[in-house]
Amino acid sequence: MTKTTIHDVAARAGVSLATVDRVLNRRPGVRPQTIAKVEAAAQELNYRPDPYAANLAKKRSDRFLFLLPEGRNPFMQQLAREALATAERVLMDRVTLSVRHVDTFDKAALASALSQIDPGEYEGVAVVAQDAPVIRRAIDTLRERGVHVVTLISDVAAAGRDHFVGVDNVAAGRVAGRLIGRFLPQAPGKIALICGTLALSDHAQRVEGCRAVLEADYPHLEVLPVREGRDDDILTRETATDLLKNEPELVGLYNVGSGTRGLIASLEANAAPGKPVTIAHELTPHSAQALEAGTLDALICQDPGHEIRSAARVLKALVDNAPLVKGQERIRIEIYIRENLPFGFSG
Repeated sequence: MTKTTIHDVAARAGVSLATVDRVLNRRPGVRPQTIAKVEAAAQELNYRPDPYAANLAKKRSDRFLFLLPEGRNPFMQQLAREALATAERVLMDRVTLSVRHVDTFDKAALASALSQIDPGEYEGVAVVAQDAPVIRRAIDTLRERGVHVVTLISDVAAAGRDHFVGVDNVAAGRVAGRLIGRFLPQAPGKIALICGTLALSDHAQRVEGCRAVLEADYPHLEVLPVREGRDDDILTRETATDLLKNEPELVGLYNVGSGTRGLIASLEANAAPGKPVTIAHELTPHSAQALEAGTLDALICQDPGHEIRSAARVLKALVDNAPLVKGQERIRIEIYIRENLPFGFSG
């Protein structure tokens, strides 16, 4: 059986090969009725693109930009290291991956960075971003200019991004709520939540999930108003210290984002042994050490290497107009306690 080619699609749709190429690769500059005609022809002919042949025909590599948060957040530093490692591996697939850092907490700076991306320089962008109107507009504009956008770690679902790579953050928050509820006795007490900022959808969704479980299944526990630590070690330490000193009924603490070093320092300096039950995110040498010492009770984690590789694969599939392998791109929630720390993290 002869394989359908873009020549067949062009003939069926009555358009040029260049037009078919623009439609199949989702490039701008084609009228909606022409897009519909080409897509209908491709469907009628059961056309399937050949990414390998397309790669060989290209005169240059696909170029992707990863916009990652600047600063000392250990998880984001892991993410950046994984991006640089992945950049070396994908060169053989004719993909060039660049990393640029921006202040994620500065909405204007991030929007500006997105708006300055040249469609002639990059085919796709992966970005860790706040969910704010100015960011949504910047993402929508970038898509209109023909650049594929993948949100990474924290989604901006209301924008026209192509795909989100990250865990189900509502579920991650529900896991935290369940762990706190199960670790504590059936007695009244207060639970504190410290997030980086509720403007990050991953933090807001974790808060939502945790609060929902605690309020529904552990009504004897009172959830205090959420505090923000901006993922900063010093501010998170100050926030945790204030809670430990001024909330005598505090029995549980959930650090929704980063700033974990500051949290650990505050617990070591101010908390009585075993109090409060404390859940945090992301496995680093420092958080693993605190888990072994009993300062933290559990870590809820995601695999930064998997997320970076997934974002690169998704962007490549979008550029090639190829299907995604959904199971391969599903990012799992991982839970660690002292007894199941992976090799290399346990003492």
